[in-house]
Amino acid sequence: MTGTELVGIVNITADSFSDGGKFLSTEAAIAQGEKLLSEGADWLDLGAESSNPDGQRVDSATEIARLAPVVQHFKKLGAQVAVDTHKAAVMRAVLDLGADLINDITALVDPQAARVLVDYPTVPVVLMFARNRAPRAEKQVQPYHDLIPEIQTFFTQRLAALTAQGLARERFILDPGMGFFLGSNPEPSLWVLKHLGALHHLGQPLYVSTSRKSFIGTILGKPPGERAIGTLVSEIWALNQGVAYIRTHEISALAQARQLWMAIEQVR
Repeated sequence: MTGTELVGIVNITADSFSDGGKFLSTEAAIAQGEKLLSEGADWLDLGAESSNPDGQRVDSATEIARLAPVVQHFKKLGAQVAVDTHKAAVMRAVLDLGADLINDITALVDPQAARVLVDYPTVPVVLMFARNRAPRAEKQVQPYHDLIPEIQTFFTQRLAALTAQGLARERFILDPGMGFFLGSNPEPSLWVLKHLGALHHLGQPLYVSTSRKSFIGTILGKPPGERAIGTLVSEIWALNQGVAYIRTHEISALAQARQLWMAIEQVR
């Protein structure tokens, strides 16, 4: 658990499900990113298009315009910057600006995106599993008892396909998806959290983001802005399962939890 890195979310969007519009301006996005870094974030994850079921579609030019000045600012500071996008043109633009990681919720299903990544052979890539293959979550109740084999099969096939396109397997980090990406009912997300250990057999680092997700709200009866405690509990669970990265809106509490856990582990 001690090697888990914390990834702070900066949504440069008008309609993200929990903070849409708050950080849409360059100034607000930079201020939020600096806050997360000061609280202990190891990475910033910048996204300029919402993936929530009701989110607006954003073209590549708009996405790049939102992202570019923020990426440039944080690279000048020496921060580690991930960019959440599924568009090949956006990937190339932010990688040219020095972005350190690409986080693709569609798992590089666009062949053009895979071709872009061939030109940046040292950049790691997060591949996310989702029940639907579109770049949007869906509001649909889903079964869950066969979900772990489904995720394992998906990643096994994607890794084989991408390595055949010239992308080294060691570049890939796997995100099993959460919330509406798995189902509008809470059980799929809970099931994946309970069985995260089974995904280690894929041999790749795991990347988990439960932050403010719908399943937490359903269980606790809380809106997105009141899910901090539930989020933290799910994140500590993921820490204990040895995931490599946790992506979250609220770094401070999780950074403190990680620090204390490490102190308990290390005392002799």
